Amino acid sequence: MKRMGMIFRAKANKALDRAEDPRETLDYSYQKQLELLQKVRRGVADVATSRKRLELQLNQLQGQSAKLQDQGRKALALGREDLAREALSRRAALQQQVTDLETQHQTLQGEEEKLTLAAQRLQAKVDAFRTKKETIKATYTAAQAQTRIGEAFSGISEEMGDVGMAIQRAEDKTAQLQARAGALDELLASGALDDPSGMAKDDIAAELDRISGGSDVELELQRMKAELAGGAPQQAIESGEKKQEQEQPRHNLDK
Repeated sequence: MKRMGMIFRAKANKALDRAEDPRETLDYSYQKQLELLQKVRRGVADVATSRKRLELQLNQLQGQSAKLQDQGRKALALGREDLAREALSRRAALQQQVTDLETQHQTLQGEEEKLTLAAQRLQAKVDAFRTKKETIKATYTAAQAQTRIGEAFSGISEEMGDVGMAIQRAEDKTAQLQARAGALDELLASGALDDPSGMAKDDIAAELDRISGGSDVELELQRMKAELAGGAPQQAIESGEKKQEQEQPRHNLDK
């Protein structure tokens, strides 16, 4: 089972390598970075919204605190110390809320500044990655095209390899047919194979034809010598014929 699992993972890895396109991988990574940048920006917007909401609450509480302070001052001016004390007590409670909101406001403001700085840095990284991505994609495309051209010129590409194999097979078959045809001609000429057409000659007939052809050449040669010597050509021819008749039986006996 371990061996089967290893074989399966190896084949799956090889298939993934063939299917993987670095340009698509870079585009996918860039898309993920854009999504992350969008989330960071959304976080900055949420923090800014919370901060703005706290500012509105602070303004509202500060307005109520100022109103209670005015009411306490008026009540004290009218001799109503009890009302003035009540107004100041309420103001003190509101002031505690204002202090708490101010603390939260400062915290949110700090988080907003951190997120804003992080968003700016991430934006710079995304822009740099985009430039590098386009450069790598252009370089990869150029290298791929150059490799295909080189393979086409050298004949090692898959398509050119198939063509080369087809040419090699055709040449091998042609050479085989030529060798077979030459062998058949030699066998027919030697009489090892029967010629169904009846036009082939056996070895005896072939040897007689060769001797006859040679005698014709000798007779012609004797005639030419006699003419050049100024002698009787007919006598030279007859002596040549007699000589040939004497040599032919001897030759047959040698055979």
